[in-house]
Formats: sequence, structure tokens, C-alpha cells
Amino acid sequence: MEYLLFVLYLVLFSWLVTKVKFFTKTGLSNAQLIILFLLKIMAGIFYGWIGTYYGGLAQMYDTWVYHNQGITEYNLLFSNPQQYFTNIFHNPYENGVKDFLGSSGSYWNDLKGNMFIKVMSLFNILSFGNYYVNVIIYSFITLLGPIAIYRVMMDVFPDRKNVLLLFSFLIPSFLYWTSGLHKEGLLYTAIGLTTFIIYFGLKKGKLSVGSMLIVLLSLIMVLSLRNFIIIVLIPAIITWLFASKWKQHTAKVFTLCYTIFVLLFFTVKYISPSLDFPRAVVEKQGEFLKIQGSTSVPIKTLDPTAISFLKNTPQAINLSIIRPYPSDVKHILSLAAAIEINALLIIFILFLFFRNNGIKNRQVLYFLFFLGISIMLTIGFSQSNLGAIVRYRSIVLPLLIIPIAAMTDWKRIKVLINKYIRL
Repeated sequence: MEYLLFVLYLVLFSWLVTKVKFFTKTGLSNAQLIILFLLKIMAGIFYGWIGTYYGGLAQMYDTWVYHNQGITEYNLLFSNPQQYFTNIFHNPYENGVKDFLGSSGSYWNDLKGNMFIKVMSLFNILSFGNYYVNVIIYSFITLLGPIAIYRVMMDVFPDRKNVLLLFSFLIPSFLYWTSGLHKEGLLYTAIGLTTFIIYFGLKKGKLSVGSMLIVLLSLIMVLSLRNFIIIVLIPAIITWLFASKWKQHTAKVFTLCYTIFVLLFFTVKYISPSLDFPRAVVEKQGEFLKIQGSTSVPIKTLDPTAISFLKNTPQAINLSIIRPYPSDVKHILSLAAAIEINALLIIFILFLFFRNNGIKNRQVLYFLFFLGISIMLTIGFSQSNLGAIVRYRSIVLPLLIIPIAAMTDWKRIKVLINKYIRL
């Protein structure tokens, strides 16, 4: 019966992928859309399989913990619906909802897991608690994110279809981590839809009520699943909106706004002590340092001062953008991560020497760059576990590498390679 249910849902959602206008307006063929969808499902199944048989080695118990807790929550819906609809708001901690930046004993810190469990319980209504059917449903929903970014990038780079197709969907860690039953897929979908709606809203000069509602729901999703991202996403959106008013000064607007945001990061605590962002990052780092996994590495600890953050910036960049090194490889997933990050760094180097100019709409590119770097630095400042870093940054890599790959002159590189081969 479970196999039949899986096949029925697989056929149904494969058909839906070819009928939903948001997907079909990409210009991709039905076959291409189905292949992308099936690749996500395969990655999601592999993710679950790894969690079952190699969960301890790869530190991937979470997906099955969320699944089992989702089933418990699903059963609660029928046994005690009142508790089901209200327990997400329950807060057992003394500080109530005031401790927004808390790393432990905080409603907001626990919300990310509670919210995802609630989402899984809703999937179980359709899947009857089958993990792999949930993968199909999740793959369909989380396909919205990369589709949204792909459509935005196709509007910016209309003649770069193949490059955009490759880097919008098929970066290995991105495909893997956003397809498994975990928070990354929903986070990227929320960021993707927000980017899509704001980009085309600015282009058309208006936003519908429905579009604004989707942005609001997306921001709530980000806030619920990983509240530190909302802290860097809102400034990026605000700066983007300012830059759209002064398009000829985009670089200056982003530089000025982010200078102000950095100053506020370190000084707003003097206005409201509860918003001590540097101390929150230090505490978050401390909490992660207590969790020593197989891929944890020694790091210099932070102090809640601007000088300490400045001194630790090279370490944060190294952790979030360059590692794992080959010497960090512990298992097949870390090997894949090491190969991938080095390949992407090579693409970045090629971009520096063979980049195209003349891009008209730069505001969205600056938005993606500043947002991506902000998230990367946040990860690097707070994390010491390379496995967690690889998972967290998986949703950032496309935001950074898609524009880089699209602005690289691959034809000139091909000509030079052919010339070298003939020699």
C-alpha cells in the first residue's frame, strides 16, 4: 500500500509541475521541469537514507526526529485539536517572547524546530505519515524557491539559460540539503519568493495585495525557521528598495546603508539592551562550541566588541566560504563538500579574469551579494562545526554563484582552452 501511495503521489505531483503557471512560465519544457522535480525527490530520498543508515557518522539524525515528532503532532490534531492549534504559541520560559536573540531557553530559539514539526504534521494529513511521500510533497513546494530565483536571473541574463539552469538547480550541496526533510528547503523558498515578488514588483512599479501577503508570509517563515536570517534579510531588502530609487548610485547606496547597519549592529544595545547583537552572536558561538561533533574544528572565540569581530572576520570567511579543506574530510559528504567548494572558488577566480560587463539591472545583484555575504559571515562568526556550516551555507551558495557564473565569459574561456589544446 505504501508503494502504491508513493507512485500515485509521484505521478500526481509530476503532472502538477507541468501545469502550475509559476513553473511553466520559466520557459523550460515539461520534460525539463519533471527531471528537475525528480532530481529533488531522488536527493530527498537519499537524504532520508543517509539519515537512517549513516545518521551518526554524518550527524543527520534530525530529519527522522522531525518526521517522528511530526507524526506525534499529526496524531494530536485528531486527539486534541485545541492543543494542536495553540501549542505553537506556548512558551515555558521566564522571559516570555522577549528573549528574541537567546541561544537557549528561548521561545524564538525553539520555534524553528516547533514550526518545522508543525509543517511536517500538515504533510502527514496527505501522506498518512509516510516519510518518502512527504519527500514528494516537500520537493514540490521547495521547487518554488529555485524556480523563483531562476526566473529573476533569466530576466537579468536572458541569454544565459544553460548557465542559469545549472547553477539555479544543480549545485550539489544545494540540491541535497534543500531537498531533504529539513528547514533549508523552506528557507530558500521563502527567500526566493521574496526576491521574485520584489524584483518584478519594482520592475512593474506596483505590488498587488496578494504579492505583499506572500512576502509577509515568507518573512514570517524565515523568522520562524531561522531568526538570525531575518536580521540580515530585512536590511538587504530596505537597501534594495533605496537603491531602486537611485539606480545610478547603486554601489554608493549599498555601501552607505551597510555602513550604517554595521554601526547599528554594535551600538543599538545602548538604546535597547535586549538588542545586544554582538553578545547574541558570542552566546550562539558558545552554544555551538558545547556541541562537539566529528567535524568540529578549533576556532578563536569571539568577544562582544567591534575589535574582536574585526579580528575574527578572516576566520569567519575561512570557515563559511573556504572550508572544508581536503584535510577536513571525514566521510563521503565532507569529501563532496570539499570538492564542491573548491570548484566554486575556481569559478569565482575565472569570473575575476573573464567577466562580462554591461549588466543593466544591478540592484538585485547587489541585493543577492550583500545578503549572501551577510549570512555567510553570520555563519562563520557563530559556527565551529563544518558539517553544520555546509548545511547552513547551502542556501547561500546559489545567491552568490548564479550571478558570478552568469557574468563569466564562458565563450572566451572555451576559445582559450581550444587554443591551448591545439598547441
